[in-house]
Amino acid sequence: MPSQRPGNALPFLLLNAFRVLIDELHARLAELGHPDLRPAHGIAMQMISRGGSISDLGRRLGVSKQAASKTVTGLEKLGYAQRRPSLIDQRQTEVALTPRGVEALTLSGDILNELRDEWAATVGDREMSTVEDVLARLGGPDSLDRFVGWLGA
Repeated sequence: MPSQRPGNALPFLLLNAFRVLIDELHARLAELGHPDLRPAHGIAMQMISRGGSISDLGRRLGVSKQAASKTVTGLEKLGYAQRRPSLIDQRQTEVALTPRGVEALTLSGDILNELRDEWAATVGDREMSTVEDVLARLGGPDSLDRFVGWLGA
């Protein structure tokens, strides 16, 4: 049976579900002592957690080295990231998460697991699994890497 919704509704349905999820994530992070984190911070912190230089971060985020540096500066001011000299190449600066950054990323994962379980309780485990399976199939492999580069976060 064909859907009663027009095709142009799909992106907005997906975007709204994403926003509801991320807004609740950030509300809970704020309650747990991380009120200044924003969605773009979370994406950048995911990429920083992989290690590397400012240039590496820029490539992962799909932005210039200057934009990546500005993002790191913001995260440094909030206490989530730090720069340090590279052990391999003296000309480069590596970026790493601080203990506060690791804590925020860990909490984010825990909260997202809780939210997933809450959504499953609302729609049913089977339906939730179906949604995840379908989105994984439609989005393809390496969804985080492909999404971040496209977003230019």
